[in-house]
Amino acid sequence: MRDHEDVFHLAIPAADLDAAQDFYVAGLGCKLARRYADRITLDFFGDQVVCHLSDCVDEAPELYPRHFGVTFRRREDWERLLRLARARGLSFFAEPFHRFAGRAEEHESFVLADPSNNLLEFKYYDDPRMMY
Repeated sequence: MRDHEDVFHLAIPAADLDAAQDFYVAGLGCKLARRYADRITLDFFGDQVVCHLSDCVDEAPELYPRHFGVTFRRREDWERLLRLARARGLSFFAEPFHRFAGRAEEHESFVLADPSNNLLEFKYYDDPRMMY
């Protein structure tokens, strides 16, 4: 099965590659791995996200059923990204919120929208067993 050196791959649409690169690299701090005329490949927190130039962008996205992001093991990392997103003026689809108070799956979350309306959720669970 998957080794710790393997990476998850996700391809998403991008209406504008310059805007996508600005959001992911300058905004979130991801590393640009490659750029072609029709796509950019990113190191997205250790996994691979590829933004493909496309006219198929969701003009009115909803969080469910499609979004992606990172579930952090450490609250400090979640908080650091939240501060970075605010400081860099990234677009929030949902401001930070607390879910499932008092339950095992209790967690903190916020959701960003990239320039092509792809939704990115970032979470931190108080109980690390709830990450999966």
